[in-house]
Amino acid sequence: MKDINIPLKKISVIGGNRIEEGSDIYNMALLVGKNIAKNGAVLICGGLSGVMEAACKGAREEGGLTIGILPSTDEDTANKWVDIKIPTGLGYARNSLVVLCSHAVIAINGAEGTLSEIGYALTFKKPLIGLDTWSVRPYRDIPRKLIKNAGSPEEAVVLALNSINIK
Repeated sequence: MKDINIPLKKISVIGGNRIEEGSDIYNMALLVGKNIAKNGAVLICGGLSGVMEAACKGAREEGGLTIGILPSTDEDTANKWVDIKIPTGLGYARNSLVVLCSHAVIAINGAEGTLSEIGYALTFKKPLIGLDTWSVRPYRDIPRKLIKNAGSPEEAVVLALNSINIK
């Protein structure tokens, strides 16, 4: 097999797992996923329902690659739009992996689990783009440039992509 070194931009999408299909939040996540794929980036998420499922569906509809880092040991718990299923058996502790595996994080809506992932994004100094989610501000040694708020799914993906500096 030939060694190919193509740097892929990886964006984690985090958010609530209890949203209804067709809701505004679902449609935002769907559009974020579509735009991630259209721009050739890989979508990483927790692999379950809600925002994660909608984003994966959007990415797959555009021919993108999706990775789900699952809380359980059973890869069958992943939503049907996840291409690469990574069972961890770590429960919520897998949230740190969802963040660490990416170059930037887009947070859409969400509850306590999303807030923990936002905390990991700040801890690991990952660019964090908020879209109708928790209000976050720089504190202590968190650079202001790492935290951005977007007004639309398209803007969220542009901000995420512009924050990634890989060679």
